[in-house]
Amino acid sequence: MREYVRDLLSANSCEVVAEVGDGQAAVDAAIQLLPDVAVLDISMPVLNGIEAARRLQVVSPTVSIVFLTVDSDRDTCRAALETGALGYVLKPRLGTDLIPAIKLAKDNRRFVSPGCE
Repeated sequence: MREYVRDLLSANSCEVVAEVGDGQAAVDAAIQLLPDVAVLDISMPVLNGIEAARRLQVVSPTVSIVFLTVDSDRDTCRAALETGALGYVLKPRLGTDLIPAIKLAKDNRRFVSPGCE
Protein backbone atom coordinates (compact mmCIF):
# COMPACT_ATOMS: atom_id res chain seq x y z
CA MET A 1 0.00 0.00 0.00
CA ARG A 2 2.80 2.45 0.87
CA GLU A 3 4.43 1.82 -2.50
CA TYR A 4 1.16 2.52 -4.32
CA VAL A 5 0.60 5.72 -2.33
CA ARG A 6 4.19 6.87 -2.93
CA ASP A 7 3.83 6.26 -6.67
CA LEU A 8 0.48 8.07 -6.80
CA LEU A 9 1.89 11.07 -4.94
CA SER A 10 5.05 11.19 -7.04
CA ALA A 11 3.00 11.01 -10.25
CA ASN A 12 1.05 14.05 -9.04
CA SER A 13 4.03 16.29 -8.31
CA CYS A 14 4.18 15.56 -4.58
CA GLU A 15 7.62 15.06 -3.10
CA VAL A 16 7.64 12.08 -0.74
CA VAL A 17 10.31 12.76 1.89
CA ALA A 18 9.82 9.62 4.00
CA GLU A 19 7.95 6.35 4.32
CA VAL A 20 7.63 4.72 7.70
CA GLY A 21 6.01 1.62 9.14
CA ASP A 22 4.61 2.82 12.45
CA GLY A 23 3.19 5.83 14.25
CA GLN A 24 6.22 6.61 16.37
CA ALA A 25 8.45 6.54 13.29
CA ALA A 26 6.01 8.95 11.61
CA VAL A 27 6.32 11.39 14.51
CA ASP A 28 10.11 11.08 14.55
CA ALA A 29 10.38 11.58 10.77
CA ALA A 30 8.09 14.62 10.84
CA ILE A 31 10.15 16.24 13.59
CA GLN A 32 13.32 15.71 11.59
CA LEU A 33 12.05 16.41 8.05
CA LEU A 34 9.27 18.99 8.67
CA PRO A 35 7.02 17.96 5.77
CA ASP A 36 4.13 20.14 4.66
CA VAL A 37 1.72 17.21 5.00
CA ALA A 38 1.89 13.88 6.82
CA VAL A 39 -0.33 11.05 5.56
CA LEU A 40 -1.19 8.69 8.42
CA ASP A 41 -3.21 5.52 8.73
CA ILE A 42 -5.52 5.09 11.71
CA SER A 43 -4.24 1.54 12.28
CA MET A 44 -0.47 1.74 12.65
CA PRO A 45 1.69 -0.35 14.94
CA VAL A 46 3.59 1.01 17.96
CA LEU A 47 1.55 4.24 18.01
CA ASN A 48 -1.85 4.39 16.29
CA GLY A 49 -2.55 7.17 13.83
CA ILE A 50 -4.78 9.20 16.12
CA GLU A 51 -2.18 9.25 18.89
CA ALA A 52 0.58 9.99 16.35
CA ALA A 53 -1.46 12.94 15.05
CA ARG A 54 -1.94 14.27 18.57
CA ARG A 55 1.79 14.12 19.19
CA LEU A 56 2.57 15.70 15.83
CA GLN A 57 0.31 18.64 16.62
CA VAL A 58 2.37 19.27 19.77
CA VAL A 59 5.91 18.77 18.44
CA SER A 60 5.43 19.95 14.87
CA PRO A 61 2.26 22.06 14.63
CA THR A 62 3.01 23.32 11.12
CA VAL A 63 2.61 19.82 9.64
CA SER A 64 -0.85 19.29 8.16
CA ILE A 65 -2.25 15.80 8.70
CA VAL A 66 -4.31 13.71 6.30
CA PHE A 67 -5.58 10.31 7.37
CA LEU A 68 -5.78 7.48 4.84
CA THR A 69 -7.82 4.60 6.23
CA VAL A 70 -10.37 1.87 5.60
CA ASP A 71 -12.37 2.96 8.65
CA SER A 72 -15.53 4.82 7.60
CA ASP A 73 -17.01 4.81 11.10
CA ARG A 74 -18.25 8.32 11.91
CA ASP A 75 -16.93 8.21 15.48
CA THR A 76 -13.45 7.29 14.28
CA CYS A 77 -13.58 10.01 11.64
CA ARG A 78 -14.64 12.53 14.26
CA ALA A 79 -11.87 11.43 16.64
CA ALA A 80 -9.30 11.71 13.86
CA LEU A 81 -10.42 15.20 12.86
CA GLU A 82 -10.49 16.31 16.50
CA THR A 83 -6.70 15.82 16.54
CA GLY A 84 -6.49 18.80 14.20
CA ALA A 85 -6.16 16.69 11.05
CA LEU A 86 -7.40 18.35 7.90
CA GLY A 87 -8.10 15.27 5.81
CA TYR A 88 -9.82 11.93 6.16
CA VAL A 89 -9.58 9.77 3.04
CA LEU A 90 -11.03 6.29 2.68
CA LYS A 91 -8.68 3.82 1.01
CA PRO A 92 -11.30 2.72 -1.56
CA ARG A 93 -11.37 6.39 -2.68
CA LEU A 94 -7.59 6.79 -2.60
CA GLY A 95 -7.25 7.41 -6.34
CA THR A 96 -9.82 10.20 -6.40
CA ASP A 97 -9.57 11.75 -2.94
CA LEU A 98 -5.98 11.71 -1.68
CA ILE A 99 -4.48 14.37 -3.96
CA PRO A 100 -7.36 16.84 -3.41
CA ALA A 101 -7.16 16.20 0.35
CA ILE A 102 -3.44 16.96 0.39
CA LYS A 103 -3.85 20.11 -1.70
CA LEU A 104 -6.60 21.38 0.57
CA ALA A 105 -4.58 20.53 3.70
CA LYS A 106 -1.68 22.58 2.37
CA ASP A 107 -4.14 25.50 2.17
CA ASN A 108 -5.34 24.78 5.72
CA ARG A 109 -8.69 23.52 4.42
CA ARG A 110 -10.49 20.28 5.29
CA PHE A 111 -11.36 17.32 3.08
CA VAL A 112 -13.39 14.29 4.15
CA SER A 113 -14.26 11.42 1.83
CA PRO A 114 -18.01 11.04 1.29
CA GLY A 115 -19.64 8.71 3.78
CA CYS A 116 -17.46 9.61 6.77
CA GLU A 117 -18.87 12.75 8.28
